[in-house]
Amino acid sequence: MQWGRRYLAVQAVAGAAWWIAVWISPTLGGLDPVAVAILDVPLFVVASAIAASGVRAAAVVATVWTMLVTIGLAGYATVTGEAGWGVVFMIAASCGSAVALCLVLLGRVPTEWIIAGPFAFRPAGTRTSPTAHVWATAAQIVVFWGLFLWVFPVLIAALEQRWGLSATVPWLVDAARPVGVVVFVLASALGIWAAATMSTRGDGTPLPAAMPNRLVIAGPYRHVRNPMALAGIVQGAAVGLVLGSWLVVAYAIAGSLLWNFAIRPLEEADLEARFGDDFRRYRAAVRCWRPRLTAVSAAELGREASPLTR
Repeated sequence: MQWGRRYLAVQAVAGAAWWIAVWISPTLGGLDPVAVAILDVPLFVVASAIAASGVRAAAVVATVWTMLVTIGLAGYATVTGEAGWGVVFMIAASCGSAVALCLVLLGRVPTEWIIAGPFAFRPAGTRTSPTAHVWATAAQIVVFWGLFLWVFPVLIAALEQRWGLSATVPWLVDAARPVGVVVFVLASALGIWAAATMSTRGDGTPLPAAMPNRLVIAGPYRHVRNPMALAGIVQGAAVGLVLGSWLVVAYAIAGSLLWNFAIRPLEEADLEARFGDDFRRYRAAVRCWRPRLTAVSAAELGREASPLTR
């Protein structure tokens, strides 16, 4: 809770400083600074300051207002082509306010909400055939890659152009494109290898709703614990290079932070609960992000059998 209140205090100071700067040198494009300040100062700056003192209702007001301003400013920037940097800063403020609100109201960030409902961790049905697992995994790749590596990046890159935030070094953008293509192909190969290994050796799929029934320590999983996540993040950054969009690269980095700090702990807690000491030994021997040069051995995992899938 203290960290949430501290963030809100910083937010209040930053908001006040920003409005002072606007008053000295107006930077709101076609918007009337006075009309905006009449609402924003009490609902953002003052509400954040009151929330920092521990008033929960004020934290709710500041967070809701921040999100509404972000949505409104994004619409304004898209229509007019102005205030693009304001949108970026407000998106960051909305994320920070949301986290601070959770800390103030709940004392923690309820990351388990991310995997609620259809995204909850559940083992795959034991009567499902291996072929069905492979097809389900292939469908997941098509849907998720199409959505997160094509639809969203193209939309983000288009908004970056519209908001006037594109990179201003054309030769650097052009030089980065072939690098992005090569990196994307390599990362995609890793992702397909990991998905194939999971679906054929784990009696399940990478989908949260149909997770493997066996702890898979084969293929790329003998070198790095989360090859599919690693591949996806690198793919996202590579797409950003191909599109010449720094915002898409930032999108990939934000996704990696979300996965590492919110989703991964939940996933690993589930694996530890289901596979116990086997997973704990595996986690101690194989890193999450940085691959081992040599594959983990059965001896390191305390196993006698050579096939490293259980």
